[in-house]
Amino acid sequence: MLKGLIFDLDGVLTDSAKFHLAAWNNLAQELGIKLTSVQLDSLRGISRMDSLNLILKYGKQESKYTETQKEEFAAEKNEKFLEQVETMTPADILPGITALLADAKKAGLTMCIASASKNAPKILSKLGIASQFDQIVNPALLKRGKPDPEIYQKAQQLLQLHNDEVISFEDAAAGVAAIKAAHQFAVGIGDKQILKGADYIVKSTKELKLDQIVAVFKKNNKKVG
Repeated sequence: MLKGLIFDLDGVLTDSAKFHLAAWNNLAQELGIKLTSVQLDSLRGISRMDSLNLILKYGKQESKYTETQKEEFAAEKNEKFLEQVETMTPADILPGITALLADAKKAGLTMCIASASKNAPKILSKLGIASQFDQIVNPALLKRGKPDPEIYQKAQQLLQLHNDEVISFEDAAAGVAAIKAAHQFAVGIGDKQILKGADYIVKSTKELKLDQIVAVFKKNNKKVG
């Protein structure tokens, strides 16, 4: 029986991902690294330090900087990102999300944020939807990033639910892989080829309809049962 929903933040509830990617691209250019669109897109959904290390790997600069320097780079990127966050308003909530959250509340579902972003509380506050969520996973307490299932397992624990009682939402391949590794029902938002591991896929958030998702979730659980 469905009892809870778990959401990634960037690219799912709002398009703050574009701010992240722009800030990472600027940093890469400062380091003399030119990222392809595919490489840039691969930074979606993973932690700050994992993103930085991946950029350095793409630029063949993995051993060029000390951990202290890397932390400084990550902090610089985050400052630029936070400047953009300050401009966010409820108008930045993606289409269909307000109705989805309202329907979930009406259905008595509990909800949790499972984002690699340490800025999730601030972003939710700017969007005016912080009160909608019962829990937020603190990524600083996690040992492993997506595609490892730890963040989704932690979200499930915070909601005090079993893996067959939750539906999780993602827009990144690493995130979908994390959900499936946690043995949860995965809703993918975006390209169906990239997110082919998901149980239910829509092109955009405006196609998210809770009743339709729940219908597929129930069928899927019957097959498993």
